[in-house]
Amino acid sequence: MSERIERINELARKAKTVGLTEEEKAEQAALRSAYLADFRKNVIAQLENTYIQTPDGVKHKLKRKEE
Repeated sequence: MSERIERINELARKAKTVGLTEEEKAEQAALRSAYLADFRKNVIAQLENTYIQTPDGVKHKLKRKEE
């Protein structure tokens, strides 16, 4: 994970200074989408293990919002 973040940051710095080739732009997009997918997966996993405690001490599991 940290290697992925380092590579994303490296490409971002290069984009600001020199510019990126088409291959590097594609790599950057793929790395960003993979990072965001992992981030979302981690947040969902944490929310699935979250409980809300009411003032009377009863704990309720957090439910997904219906769309």
